[in-house]
This record gives sequence, structure tokens and C-alpha cells, in this order.
Amino acid sequence: MMRRLALVLLAAAALTACSRRDEPAPPAAAPAAPKTTLQVLATSDLKDLEPLAAQIEAATGVAVQFRFGGTMESTQEVLSGSTADAAWFANAKYLLSDAAGQGRVKLQEKIMLSPIAVGVSESDAARFGWNKPDAKLTWADITKAAKRGELRYALSNPATSNQGFMALLGVVAAAGGKGEALTAADVDRQAIADFLTGYKIVGDNSTYLAEQFTKQQGTRANAFINYESWLLSLNASGKLREKLHLIYPFEGVATADYPFMLLNDAKRADYLKVVEYLKGDTAQLWLARQTLRRPMKAELAAQVADLLPARGFQVELPFSPDRQLADGLIDAYLNEFRKPIASTFVLDTSGSMQGQRREQLVEAIHYLAGADVSLTGRVAKLTNREKLWFLPFSDRPREPVLFEIPAGTRVAKGVAPQADTDAKKAELQRVRDSADNLRMAGGTALYDSVLAALNHMLEQRKLNPDYQYSVVAFTDGKNTVGRNLDAFKQAYEQLPEDVRGIPVFMVLYGDAAEGDLKQLVSITGGRVFDARKTPLYAVFKDIRSYQ
Repeated sequence: MMRRLALVLLAAAALTACSRRDEPAPPAAAPAAPKTTLQVLATSDLKDLEPLAAQIEAATGVAVQFRFGGTMESTQEVLSGSTADAAWFANAKYLLSDAAGQGRVKLQEKIMLSPIAVGVSESDAARFGWNKPDAKLTWADITKAAKRGELRYALSNPATSNQGFMALLGVVAAAGGKGEALTAADVDRQAIADFLTGYKIVGDNSTYLAEQFTKQQGTRANAFINYESWLLSLNASGKLREKLHLIYPFEGVATADYPFMLLNDAKRADYLKVVEYLKGDTAQLWLARQTLRRPMKAELAAQVADLLPARGFQVELPFSPDRQLADGLIDAYLNEFRKPIASTFVLDTSGSMQGQRREQLVEAIHYLAGADVSLTGRVAKLTNREKLWFLPFSDRPREPVLFEIPAGTRVAKGVAPQADTDAKKAELQRVRDSADNLRMAGGTALYDSVLAALNHMLEQRKLNPDYQYSVVAFTDGKNTVGRNLDAFKQAYEQLPEDVRGIPVFMVLYGDAAEGDLKQLVSITGGRVFDARKTPLYAVFKDIRSYQ
């Protein structure tokens, strides 16, 4: 049964401004001595809190050192016994939904609040009548608009990020109408399929999604589903073609409560000092004004009511304790409901790749083809209905080799993780065998090969438009053969306009030219992933979150 949030009265005033304010640094208390360090594993959507570290240290004597990662990546690390002293997630309900996660977390304190919201371009919100003061829009309304093609949205990957998963869970919980009693068997499969019809811009990182939405607002997408704080910040940035009208579905939304969690009991005293500071008035007001997340106390919320929409809190959708529901929903999203992936892996097989670099590339491909059974490995694994081409290159691009993962067993009701069929196992083995047979020799025709991959993807999209297309290019060196970057740009400009919907993700490794790769992705709508200090298999898993 849906529960009214006790915090519904926190923001009683109407929104009169959504811009961040210049807030002077809080006055520093005398530092405690001796100074100690607290290593904090944080999800990537909390990067805007880095300036707070200096204020925490000044007030408490505890030096907070942040290390950022994706939600599933960070969850896996905690479950595996992280060396971090504390963890800070937007939401830890998935982590704490089983005994293993509960055993890792010694203490937790909720620090701030931000509900999921649907940000719709103001002109479209007005056209649909969604901006009326008395509008009581529901998740069902959002889902119907997506199915009709009226709502085309950006959303972080529900399989790897908290806000994407909680939005999908909101659709399921509202359609099921059972609240906390919802189980995996109760999931309305049609509601998922209809909602995902409008999913147009995919990514794992809110910063990346904001960049892509800003570029494609009004063309490819007209809505952005994210935490309220991100949407308000985007409105205040001045980068959008038009501002977003925020909708909080009437049945309820999931709210990020940003639990700060103690992992290392030996650091309990330092943890408690930091928590006390974070929950104090000075830090709470700084967080509200600088990050547009809501304070925990009603009296503080009243002081920033001019920054935050009064309708932000309505009903909190409960998180079902059924872990099978969460795991089944993620598995079904990846293997059944999302638009299937079609990608070309442009693989550098030049002479400089011989030896350890080749071994790492082969290992990474093995992991994607099922060798990694960890939580993040299962999420990154090649999925049912997926098409993957290997395009090896050295002095020139070679012919693409196709791998096609078959569909799974048809499910009539609910969601549940499925075991791999024999046909899928055979195709995954074929991927691993192909990686084992890669041979390294020759120069590096990088730009010719990326261009060949884009042309290949364009041709495939004409034949099969119902796929999510991308190019993933890996190189350990600088371009030495064929087109240079300027010639690539000229050739890219001659491609059809719909090439803009095919992002190119570049993996930076070895002696590759970082500046050139960043220029390439800036025009192809992709991103550079740095594998010089991070294991290559981990980078490949990160890329999967953007596909």
C-alpha cells in the first residue's frame, strides 16, 4: 500500500527560481587533531559534492577522499568486501535487499533527498496540457505518451544506474498497484514494453546524458527522466533549447535519500564526525543551494523553498523487498524489453598490440562473452537478440565478422532471470574463440577503420531499424596509415544526417593520442574511456552501460 511521505510538507512554497546561488564556504571550525582520512566509495552522480570535502576536513579534521563509480560497479565492490571506509550512494535499497549487503554495512545515515521526476520540454508539456496546476499525471499517462511516440526521453541505463532502475520500478509498481507486496510474478510486462518505446537516449552517466540531451532536445528527445536535482540544475545551466517542466507522477515516485554508509568499523569515530557535520545546518543548506537536493529537516527546507518545487514530494513508491523482482527486472530489461543492441567492435590488431596488450584485449572480450559471473559481469554480458561485429584493423580495416545472440525462452507472465540456452552458449563460445584467434601485425589505420564501421552500421540500420547502434573502437597507438583526423572529419560530414544517432565510443590505451580521440567523439556523440590506469575488462564493462 502506498505510503505518504512524512516529508510532504518540506517544500510548501511555489518555485520562483531554479538557479543555483553562490554560497560562501561555510565557516570552518577548528580542525580536530590528529587529522585522519576517510576513504569514501561514491556513485558517480555525487561528483558535485567534491568541493564539500575541504569543508568537512576543516570542520572535523577528517580528510574525506572520494572515489567514484557506477551504481552496479560500486554495489559489487561493497558486496565483494571493499577496502573503502564508507560508501555514499544515491539509493542503497538494492544493496541492502539481501543479507550479504546488510552484513557489509555497519551504520547508515540518510543525508539529503531528491525524488525522481520526468522533465518534459515546456512547449510539449503545454501542448499536452501537462503544465496545468491541477494536472495529476500518472506513470500510466507517461507510459501511454511514450507508446504513442509523444514522449521521447533520455534515461540512465536501468541495469546499471540507480535513477534508471528506480524509474522503471516506478512504472512497474504503479501498473501492479500492489506497492510493497509486488513480486516478480506480478510485473506487468506490457507496461514495461510500452514505457520503453520512448527510450531514445541511453547512457550510464548523468553528465553524459545531459550533454546528449542538450544536443538532441527537440529532435531526438523531448524529455529527461532523472533525479529532481539534476533536472533543476540543467534548467539553471542555460544550455537547454527550452527549460523542462517537472512532473512527479501522482501514484508516487522513488526518492533518493543518499545514505552515507560505514563499511569499516575501525573508522566509526571518524564516520560519526562526518555524519554529524553533514546533517548539521551549515552543510545541509550548502547542499541544498549548491546541488539542489532537499534538506532532511523541515525548518531548513523552508529556508530554500524558493529553489525547490513545492510539488516535489507527494507519494513515495515503496521498494519491494523481493530481491527476485529486482534481479528479474534487470534481466528482463537487458534480454527482452530494451531495444536490442547492434554494435561494431573496431579492434586494433597492429604490431604494437602483440604480447600483454593482446592478452588484455582477449581477456576483456572473454569477460563480455560470459566468463565474468560477478554482478557487473552479468550486467555487461552480451545479451539476447544482440548483434556484434568484430572489425579488426591494422594497415587497413578488414571485413566485419558477425556474431548474433539468439533470443531466449518466451515468458508469458512476470519476470525472472533466465539461464542461457544451448544456442546462446554456443554463440558466446564462438565470440571467445574469435578473440583467441586475433593476430597482431602491421600499422594503425584507425580513422579509416572507424569510418568503415560507421558506414557498416548505417547499412545495417537501413536493413534493421529496430536496433540500438553504436561503434566501439579500441587502439593502443596513434594513427599511422590512411586518413588523418581532419580527413576523417571531412568524410564524416559527408555521411547521411542519421549517422548522428550512432555514437562512437573510444577506448584510450597505450600510446593512443588522447586529444585526437576526444575530438573524434566530440563530433560522433560518443565518449572516451581511459584504459591506461583501469583494467581493460572493466572499461569494456563500463562501455556496455552506454549501449
